[in-house]
This record gives sequence, structure tokens and C-alpha cells, in this order.
Amino acid sequence: MAEQIKHSKNTQLEKSTKDKVDKFNRIRGAEVKPGGFWDLVVITAVDEEQRCSYEVQLKEKIHRGDLPPTVYHVFADPPGEKIGNGGSTLHVLQLLKDEYGESLSRFRVLLIHAGGWSQRLPHVSALGKIFMALPLGDRVYQMLDLKLLMYVDFPAHMNPGVLVTCADDVMLYSAIQSVEFNKPGFTALAHPSPLSIGQSHGVFILEHGDELPVRDVEYRTCLRFLHKPSVDVMRGSGAVFRKHDEEVVYTDSTYYISHGTVEMLLNLFHEIRPLRCEIDAYGDFLQSLGTSATAEYTNNTENVMKQEKDLVEVRKKIFQHLRGTQLNVVILNESKFYHLGTMEEYLFHLTGDVCLREELGLQTITFSSCSQGVCENKNLCFIQSIVHPSVQVCEGSMVEFSRLEDGVELGQSSIISSCWVDRGLSVPSNTFMHTLAVCSDCRTQFVTVAFGVRDDLKKTVPSRADVSRLEVFGVSVGECVSRWGLSVGDIRFSGDGCVRNLWTCRMFPVCEDMRSSFSTTLQMVRAAHRNEIVSLHKHTLLSLQEILQQKDLESMLKFRNSLHKDILWEKTDTTMSVSI
Repeated sequence: MAEQIKHSKNTQLEKSTKDKVDKFNRIRGAEVKPGGFWDLVVITAVDEEQRCSYEVQLKEKIHRGDLPPTVYHVFADPPGEKIGNGGSTLHVLQLLKDEYGESLSRFRVLLIHAGGWSQRLPHVSALGKIFMALPLGDRVYQMLDLKLLMYVDFPAHMNPGVLVTCADDVMLYSAIQSVEFNKPGFTALAHPSPLSIGQSHGVFILEHGDELPVRDVEYRTCLRFLHKPSVDVMRGSGAVFRKHDEEVVYTDSTYYISHGTVEMLLNLFHEIRPLRCEIDAYGDFLQSLGTSATAEYTNNTENVMKQEKDLVEVRKKIFQHLRGTQLNVVILNESKFYHLGTMEEYLFHLTGDVCLREELGLQTITFSSCSQGVCENKNLCFIQSIVHPSVQVCEGSMVEFSRLEDGVELGQSSIISSCWVDRGLSVPSNTFMHTLAVCSDCRTQFVTVAFGVRDDLKKTVPSRADVSRLEVFGVSVGECVSRWGLSVGDIRFSGDGCVRNLWTCRMFPVCEDMRSSFSTTLQMVRAAHRNEIVSLHKHTLLSLQEILQQKDLESMLKFRNSLHKDILWEKTDTTMSVSI
């Protein structure tokens, strides 16, 4: 019986999602009725360079008719100290107020936080996680399309204000009634989750906490918001419910700010700017809301990545400004929340997660020249790639925007992105490889970066003497460089040299073309795995940080466009042959 109920829910979610897909496809590149879509869509970027990159891709999508017509903005964070997605929210609100004045009081705005370098998902670092490709639709959906699709029903049932979301999650929901955003203050969406998820997300303590929410959509007032609480804190605060003999909490995802509260946030920003610390749009805003909120959290920096002296004082001012502001919760009992923030999460959800595949309608082969025999009886993913019929790809791997020549072998749970893989090459399991174009002295060259899918690119060591504590492909960097014909003393780090991690380590060779770039880096990978020796002395070595600073966006998009034309030509040619 439980399995039947579970299947029924999945079917319901699948149908609801398909309805949203159909509705979104109808308005892509078409006129939209007044009130039927967002008045403004705003995407944030970490700096001016990323903003320009986003602008180029956004204009291309608009030109192709991929997006519903409205006003799209890309805003960069101000130069200087990092301000976090909370600071970015305040900065964007001020820019919108400066540009639109009182007209802003009539607008429904979607704000998507897409700044940052995606260090845990490096194949989207160059072009941005908001433009991450997904195996959905004939035209290849990107995360931006999916975000607009997921919220396609919201604008018609939303008062003027701002809906805040992030670029690396997927939210699916089924609701018989419309979700309304018409109350003052903040209104947050809430999803039933196990306590393990609650530990790394925000958790709501609901009014009438002894009454389990049972309807598809249920509106509650939140007494207090917990940010990444322990299991003991969740249980002790009354956040835990019993549902189907399991403990669940209601966790956060997206939230709405009414226009009156936007004005309150602008007043706050005038008092605390210029910002010199990172503010979290969830932990620092939402913890100050609710009828039982206290200022106790302002001194708790346990979940803060970087300790900053101004943070506690800024938090106190946030609490003073927002204290007493209502936190409404829309409980979506028939909903799913998926995070695509790491390479392992990305691979699992796009290849092995049967639930998401059914609910969202994900495909194994999306706009690719790839025979069914290559992926028969395997959990694989191919996006806009040309794959020779003799290629062998193992379980749980994905290939995007790449050419794989005859005889290529790809191991389990690997990612190949924007690569040209020459004939007969074999890539080990659990390997990530991504080719980028770089421009130096007006000359385009190529660098292929490679990591293990479980490598921690953010792990930092205090000095060069500790570099062997960093691991790549499960092997210490010190051991790897010896297999690459180098010594530990040859290792250099980019930037100011103070941040020593895999992101800043100069270890990737610059080559003249995509194919030799992939082959050269693959030799490094195989040497690390097999204790072989390869010499990198003749190559200029760059870190991923430097590669992104020198990236040639035009050349990378040109390669993708050439794949698109070749695949389209092959599909057209095949269709004509069949009709004849």
C-alpha cells in the first residue's frame, strides 16, 4: 500500500511538472498576457567580468527565442569585499530602486542568485551555474529555463515584490490550488524533509506545531527560523513532526519579500553600507523574523565560512530593522527539493536518480548524435554531443558539449564536458575533465582541467610545506607532481599565493588545440592513477583560477555552436533519408 501511495505521489508530481513544462514552452519567445509573467528577471554575478559573460549568453538565448519576453537584468556585486547573497540582495534592491523609482512598487521581480565560481561544480565555472545544461527538451534546457519553468505559475498569484532563489537547486511541487504570495513581510516555501537535510538547511518552527500539515498547500505562520540546526536543537525546539512513522522537518528553499518590506530592507542597506562582510540571504535575514525570534543568533558564527569582525554588528542591525516582521510559510507537502551543488550530487541526480528522472522528465540522450546502443541498459546522460557508435561509456557517467571519437572508453561516474576526445583514449572512473579556451596575447589556446569527482577543490593548506595534504584523484599532490616530472618545490599557486588549494594550484598544461589539450591532461590523470611518469616541463601550467581569468568565452561558445550545427545537420539528413 505504501508503495502504491508513493507511486501515486510521483505520478501526481510528474503530471504537475509536465503541465508547467508545456505552459513554459508555449510562452517561450511569444507574447505573454499582462500579469502572466515576471515584470523583471534579475540575475546576480560575482563581478563585472562574470556579468559580461552572463550578458553575452543571455542575449543569445533571447535572440534564439528561448525565453519569454520581459526585462532581464544582470547585476554584478560591487568590487571589494565579498558581500554574500544577502548583501547581493540588498545591492540589487538598491540598483532597482535607482533605476525604476516608484514604479518598482508595481513590479513582480524574480531575483536569481548566480554569483560565485562554482568551485564544487567546476564544469560550470566558466559559463556560470545559471547556464548549466540539463537533459530536458529538444533545445537543451539550462538552469535559467528550469528556474523560470518551476515558478511559471507564481507571477499571476503574487503581489508586487521580489521572489528570491538560488541557481543550483531544483524545486518540484504539485498543488491543486494556486500558491499565493499576497501577505506583508516574508513568505517562504517549505518542504517536508528528513532531519539529515534539516542539518544543512533552514528549518521552520511553525505556529500550532502540534498539528501536522496534511494538505497539498497549507499556510502557517512561522514562530522562528533555525539555520543549519543540530538534530537535538530541531527536536528540542518543536520543529519535528511524525509523518508516516518518520521524523520530518519543514525546510527552506525560495522566499518572497513584499514591496513594503523591500522598502524596509532599503532603509537597512542605507545604514550598513558599504558592506565589509558576507551576509546570508537565508540565515541572516530569516533568523530575525517570526514572533519568537531573538537576537541570540547574531553572536553565533558556528556556520560561518569566514570569520569577519563586522558580521556580528551588521547582524544586530538586521535584527533591529526586521524584528517583528511577519514570516509566513507556504507548506508544499507534495514537493521535492533537489540540490545540484557538487559533482557527486550532479551525477547522481542526472544519471542515477529514478525519481527526479520521472518527475522532471529527464532524458538519457538530449540533442546528440549518439546511438541507443551506447547507453543501452545504463544510467547515463548525453547532452549536445557527438558520440561515435563504438564508444563505450560505463554506468553513472555524463557527457556534455563534447566529441568522442571511435574507440573511446569512459569509466564509471565520470564527467566529460566541452572536450574533444581523440580515438582510442580511455578515461578512468570517477574522473572529471573539462576543456576551456584561454586567450593570451590575442592568441587562443586550450587547457583541460581534471579532478576526481570527490576531490575537495576548496580545501586549503596553510603553507607550501603542507601541499602534500592536498589530494587530487585520491593521491596527494606531492606524489602526483613527482609522477608529472616535477618536484614539490616547482608547485606554484595563483593569486596572492596565500590561498593554497586545488583551485589555485598551477598544474594544468596549456596546449594549441582541444584534442592535444585533452590527451595531455589525460596522461596526467593516468600517471596519477597508475604511478606512471609524464613530463610537464615544456608546458606552461595554469590554475583553474587563472584559466577563468583568461577564458575565451567566444571560442567556447563557438565550439558549442559548431556541435549544434553538426548535430542538426545530421538529424535533418537522417530525416530526409527516411522520407525518401
